[in-house]
Formats: sequence, structure tokens, C-alpha cells
Amino acid sequence: MNGVDENDPDHELADDLADGPETDEMPDLDDATGHGRRDFILLGNKATAPGLATALYIVATPIGNLKDMTIRALEVLAACDLIACEDTRVSRKLLTHYGIHTRLITYHEHNADKQRPYLLNALGEGKSVALISDAGTPLLSDPGYKLVADMLAEGHAVVPIPGASAMLSALVAGGLPTDQIHFAGFLPQKAGARDRKLADLADVPGTLVFYESPRRLGAVLPAMAALLGEGREVVVARELTKKFEEFHRGTLRELADHYANADAPKGEAVILIGPAEEQEPDEEDIDAMILAGLERGEHIKALSAEIAQKVGAKKNEIYKRAQELKDEMAAGDRT
Repeated sequence: MNGVDENDPDHELADDLADGPETDEMPDLDDATGHGRRDFILLGNKATAPGLATALYIVATPIGNLKDMTIRALEVLAACDLIACEDTRVSRKLLTHYGIHTRLITYHEHNADKQRPYLLNALGEGKSVALISDAGTPLLSDPGYKLVADMLAEGHAVVPIPGASAMLSALVAGGLPTDQIHFAGFLPQKAGARDRKLADLADVPGTLVFYESPRRLGAVLPAMAALLGEGREVVVARELTKKFEEFHRGTLRELADHYANADAPKGEAVILIGPAEEQEPDEEDIDAMILAGLERGEHIKALSAEIAQKVGAKKNEIYKRAQELKDEMAAGDRT
């Protein structure tokens, strides 16, 4: 998701570039170059990747720091027959850094329908294909879902090559609960659609995760405060894995006020919003749940256990109240 810091010597994926050409032909190199088809450079030394089985490989790439590239990812990118990427110019910088010369082909939301048959045919011919995004793990707010689905439908293997992820990096250092998360990706740009989406997420349990442009933080955070609850904890993580990595923590109201008066920061952001505080249901709410269950004909014991778990009450107390309400219903039927 994030770009890479061009000011750091270890970060060589610079510039937020536009879409590149459909293909980037790189011929196989011969012995005179001293660099073979499956060679790559690791810590200044030449290495040769083992051959690959026919499959679509989903390869994570760095989100900012080139040192976050895994050895397994390098081997796959060096050994595969073809790499499908969002922008050949961005991806070529990554490959050049590691001495990889595999052919690139563009695959993004604007040409996916045209490129999918080509990639399916490549696997049909026994070739191996890697899918990468400009940065991070493919398919997380990036194109690729339909390609994976079509590959599986055709009986081809799909192999994950894990690595950097802006979402996971933010979560593990954010300090908010991670036992239950909901990844919402990028919100719609139009205010009406954005607000409808936020309203739908208001009651989703767990930590909410969004990707957002830094230019929109000043507008998005106030909307989140209004629709999700201004007292909810929030973390805005930016420039992840880079030199000026930042985690800004507070309530939605506090951060909404901060970014409303601040200049737009650099680097795409990950927004984490903690779970809403659970409200203790009052006796009327509990009675309503019990009565609804009794009217549906649910067994009193199972109903009491379900409601007790939902509201965080003692099961025997809910059972006692359910029995009272059941007796009242029976008495009413006799009169």
C-alpha cells in the first residue's frame, strides 16, 4: 500500500508513478553477462533460485524498507517465468535492486479483464507466474481477487509468499485489541457513500482497519468521530517501516481536531479504530430479549444461556428472570 522513501539509501522504490506499459520485455541474459536467468543478488552476493512448480505465486513486497524483502520472495521472483504487477516502472526498481531480470506484465484494475486470460494461458502452458503489488501484500486493497478465483477454477495451484503488510504492521504496534479485526480498506471518496459505509460499520465488533490518503485525514476523521463515536480509541499509522515512521494515538475527537488544523502529512495512512465500549443493557432490554425468545418457542435453558453470554450477565440470573416472565405469560393466557 505505501510507497518507499527515496531519501533513504536502503529505500530505492521512489516516486508515486502512474500506470506503466502493458509489458516490460527483459530478455534472458547469457553467460557473457555473468548473470543467469534465475540469479539474484542478496547482501552483495549472487545467488541462484531453485526452479518453480507451475502455479500462481502471490508475493508480498516491501511497503517502505527494501530490507523487508524475504529470501523466499526473491527466489520466486527470480525463478518465475512472468511477474504480473501494477506498474512496471515501480516494480522494475525493486527487481533491479536485487539483480532480478524476470519479465514484467502489468495487471491492475483497468486492464485486469484483458490480462487474466493471458495469465491463465501461461499457467496452462506449464509456466509459473508471480503476482505483486506496488508495495505490500497483493489483494489487500489491490487487484487480484478475480485472478486467484479464476486460477483455482481452472485447477491451478495458488501459493502465498508472505511478507510485508501495512495492515499487520500497524496492528501489531498500534496497541489496540487484535483478537477480532475488521479490514474495511479504503472508504468511498464521496461524502455520502463514505458516511453510509461508516454507519454500516458502527456496530461491527472488534478493531476496524482502514487505508487512507493523508490528504483526506482532515475530512475522514471528523466523519468517523460523528458516526462511530468520538470517544473511541484511534491510531493513525504513517510512513510504516520508513525512517520517519509515526503512530499518532488518541480518541477520534482528539485526532479529528488535530488533523483538521494540521498540514496534510506525507505517506498513506493506516487508521485503526478500537472497539466501541459495550453498553450494559438495562432490565427492559433483557426482558425484551427473553420475551422475544419465549414467543419464538425457544427452550428456556438454552435461551437464558444465549442471552447471558450476549449481555455478560450470570446465566442463573437470566434463567430466573426468564422463568418469571414465562409464568406471567402463562398466567395471562389463562385469564
